[in-house]
Amino acid sequence: MIIDRDRARTAFDAYVAAYDPSNPRIALKVEHTYRVAEVAHRIATDLGLDERDVDLAWLCGLLHDMGRFEQVRRWDTFRDADSTSHARLGEKVLFGSREHLGKPIAGSGEPRIRDFVADASEDEVIRIAVYLHSDYRLPAGLDERTRMFCDITRDADKIDILRVASLDTPEAMLGCSMDELLGSTLSPEATRAFDERRCMLRDERSQPADFLVSFACFAFELAFAPSKKIMREQGCVIGLLEHPFGASGPFHNDHTRAHLARMAREMGAYLEEDAS
Repeated sequence: MIIDRDRARTAFDAYVAAYDPSNPRIALKVEHTYRVAEVAHRIATDLGLDERDVDLAWLCGLLHDMGRFEQVRRWDTFRDADSTSHARLGEKVLFGSREHLGKPIAGSGEPRIRDFVADASEDEVIRIAVYLHSDYRLPAGLDERTRMFCDITRDADKIDILRVASLDTPEAMLGCSMDELLGSTLSPEATRAFDERRCMLRDERSQPADFLVSFACFAFELAFAPSKKIMREQGCVIGLLEHPFGASGPFHNDHTRAHLARMAREMGAYLEEDAS
């Protein structure tokens, strides 16, 4: 399949133009989308994929968050728990019905996928990569090629989510002040998830500091060595554990401070494991 990146960019820009560009959430997701596409391109290149598959990885990155724009318009939130699955909504925008939960999706007409790519030969790979990109785990039974593109998309998304989180504020990301964050404790559930080298479940996070660990644990879910290399170069995961959101002071609780320092050291070593 031949992918025309200029065509895809034009189609993406035309789609998001229907939403409010002055809304900072919309602007944030436009920037995030393009960065995820570029990270996916780099991962695929570093894996040694051929040009067409590198283009396909880039396109999956470009399309992964199509549902976010409608989610913001409809619910004014990025929280799936308070609205609907943005991944499922994105799949509907690209491939399915023009209605979701009984309400019309912005912009009428046929599913959008043909706006982005003329050839339908990789539609199923793209559809599954979009549909599954935010799931806690990929299901068993995916063929090797489809799983690879799902993993590339998921890795690229996690890498840029960490970048976005590191540049934001505790008020925006965690719903608390910097003083509340630095005064918080670390729950046993957060420590356990880190020590088990896995992502945290939503109901395992109870303290503001837990969310820092939750973000950091994204690193343990990366599927590829090139992804770990990019995350290591980016430096955001260590920064969130050591100086979250640019905090100038330390955590007040001795237990929290000691465990986050330990986690930062272990995360640094983990990200170096596959360094060439």
